[in-house]
Amino acid sequence: MRNWGLQRRSDKALHDLARMFNPYIRGWIGYYSHFYKSGLYSTMRRIDAHILRWAARKFKRFRQRPRAARAWLAQLVRAQVLYGQGRMVGAV
Repeated sequence: MRNWGLQRRSDKALHDLARMFNPYIRGWIGYYSHFYKSGLYSTMRRIDAHILRWAARKFKRFRQRPRAARAWLAQLVRAQVLYGQGRMVGAV
């Protein structure tokens, strides 16, 4: 995940990032959910942390406001679940 350089991809939209990294994340969820469920939580938190860093670099309003970035990500996740489109990357 460190090699992805997610925080340096501020030129990409969240949808593009999801399309690029969803196969990896789905594979981790498939493995960890069966064999090491407690490891899945830390992995999802780490993905969320990387997304928050990406948002802080992409959107000026989140640079000094990490709580606002976290609320924005939580709102995106709730909207995806609410409309039945599944979850985006991250676990919030």
